[in-house]
Amino acid sequence: MQFVEGRGMLSRQDSLKMTVDNMKNATFLDLSIADWEKAAAASLKGKPLESLYTDTYENIQLKPLYTGDDAKGSEALEFHRGIAPFGYAEEGWHGANPVAYENAADLEENLVRAFSRGQTAISFEVRPGLFSDPEKLAEMLKTAGTEKPFSLRPRGLHKLMLAAVIQALNETENGKTANGFIAADPVAEVAVSGRIPSDEEAFFKDWEHTLKVAHKHLPSVRTVLADTSPYHNAGANAVQELGIAVSTGVFFAEKLLERGWDLETALSKIVFHFSSGSNFFMETAKFRAARLLWSKAAEAFGAGKDSRRMVISAETSRFTKTVYDPYVNLLRAGNEAFSAVLGGVQYLETGTLDEAAGASSPFSERIAGNTHMILREEAHLEKVADPSGGSWYIESLTRTLAEQGWNLFLEIEESGGIFEAMKSGMLQEKIAQTRAARDKDIDTRRQSIIGTNVYANAEEQPEKRRGSEPVEKYNAEGSIEDFLAMMVSRKKLEGVLKKQDGAATFTPLPQQRLAEPFESLKERSGEIKRRTEKRPAVGLLCLGEVFRHKARADFVSGFLAAGGICAVRSQGIQDAKEAVEWIKSTGLQHFCLCGNDAQYSEIGLDIARGIASVYPDAKIFLAGLPPKDERQSWSEAGIQEFINMRSSSLTLLSQLLNEMEVVIDEKA
Repeated sequence: MQFVEGRGMLSRQDSLKMTVDNMKNATFLDLSIADWEKAAAASLKGKPLESLYTDTYENIQLKPLYTGDDAKGSEALEFHRGIAPFGYAEEGWHGANPVAYENAADLEENLVRAFSRGQTAISFEVRPGLFSDPEKLAEMLKTAGTEKPFSLRPRGLHKLMLAAVIQALNETENGKTANGFIAADPVAEVAVSGRIPSDEEAFFKDWEHTLKVAHKHLPSVRTVLADTSPYHNAGANAVQELGIAVSTGVFFAEKLLERGWDLETALSKIVFHFSSGSNFFMETAKFRAARLLWSKAAEAFGAGKDSRRMVISAETSRFTKTVYDPYVNLLRAGNEAFSAVLGGVQYLETGTLDEAAGASSPFSERIAGNTHMILREEAHLEKVADPSGGSWYIESLTRTLAEQGWNLFLEIEESGGIFEAMKSGMLQEKIAQTRAARDKDIDTRRQSIIGTNVYANAEEQPEKRRGSEPVEKYNAEGSIEDFLAMMVSRKKLEGVLKKQDGAATFTPLPQQRLAEPFESLKERSGEIKRRTEKRPAVGLLCLGEVFRHKARADFVSGFLAAGGICAVRSQGIQDAKEAVEWIKSTGLQHFCLCGNDAQYSEIGLDIARGIASVYPDAKIFLAGLPPKDERQSWSEAGIQEFINMRSSSLTLLSQLLNEMEVVIDEKA
């Protein structure tokens, strides 16, 4: 194409210039909240605007729209954006996934492998078997203890682990350079066991003495843990975790100050540990709010700014994980790890996909480690400071959580502090109320656990699993000097480890994952299959054409699958005779009518009556919930239960399995 004397080209340039000028002068409409509300109300087609608001377990109402007004004042809040001005750009979070092992020699080899794959902290579960070979343990600690920071929570074996590290590093004169944390929370251990030390004064005197010895040899290692994971695993919400965390930290700081520690040293010994749950934005805001609260509490002690920095260790929640459909746990852990990193934690443990079922596989451990790599190397979260900062929603939520968490902290302090609040049952009662609300929502499927109470696979074979175990199992009896002497002589430690036992003296915190009640049902279903060589099943009497019954048949199938019960569907049934013939062909005892409301009115009652007249012992259910004035007619026609969105799935599924088990026992 030729341009005549450049006119075409000139016209195009003029056009481009006009477009650029228009862009430069363009403005966005200055719309108000009222304008948005008007548009939102129109889109809701009669529903109230309030239907867009969401209530949380923290009793916080989330708005559908946040503006700059909601975040006003956030820029003045101390440490909510992190404990370092440039965030992870100064120092990234430490990958602290626990390394599996059989013995000390095995642990050293596995730690080296983990470090080569990007792990940046020494992390493993401290178990009694670790101390069966003191020589190998010392060799491992001499090598690993000088390379990376520690991230250890030894619980009842705290003194023993400290003694092992102190002695090993003293032999290499590296104790002064060791860092990280080897810390335990005796209050959390008491909360889970329900057993109070018989002599509290002597207990805390020995506790403080252990910390003093550890500080002398390992001055840069934190040894005091404020652990909120047991409360999280009992069902606590974010506000409760925050109030408990600050109250626990204050309790330990006061104990040390009472025994002559200076404030800065006492605060430098404390590390906080949280679980990162499934509510993404709530969890991110929780970590940010925690730093605000601890800074405020430390300031009340008179601490300087540097001493008010909160070091946070986090783990992806065990509370949210499932035994069945375990690969969904990959997504859960990734989501939880992401929110923890956005929240600015210093140490992070990402759980394996099969941790709820028992020992993790090498594959699942590698994938858990790679989660850190993706967040660090692909998402580049180490290169930004507080990536969630400036979000009006998160800033507002951070402030609200901080305010409510502080109020709970004050309430705990007024009751005598964290230890007294636990002994009185005040905290257990609050957490139990939150847990009950969670359980109800899971039971009625208002909240989903993918692969467990929704989208479950009824045919899935039960995995090897372990039940919920107490936080602590063993205590090491003796003083830290006793254990140091044993480490020097490489004496075996049989006899110093005592298994936790004895009756609880107050209500302990239950440690049960959300999915466990459903998993118990599926285990019962698996046992029925083992005994009968058939998976338990319910027949679905599908009325009429597919488009008429499919929605409710799908709902009931999913409802039953959560208990490991299969749904066997009929072809389209038009009358009672067809229903009776199909029932006869199945050999089943439990059935559910599935159709739409019009079919229920036209043929449903007649079919139910026809079935009841021929099979009076059959258990017949109806999918859906008829109007209140019609339910009596359905009951008189032989319908025993209405399976609907309000149904208690645990109650109904357990009832079904009970009846099936009775029939099997009678035939045995």
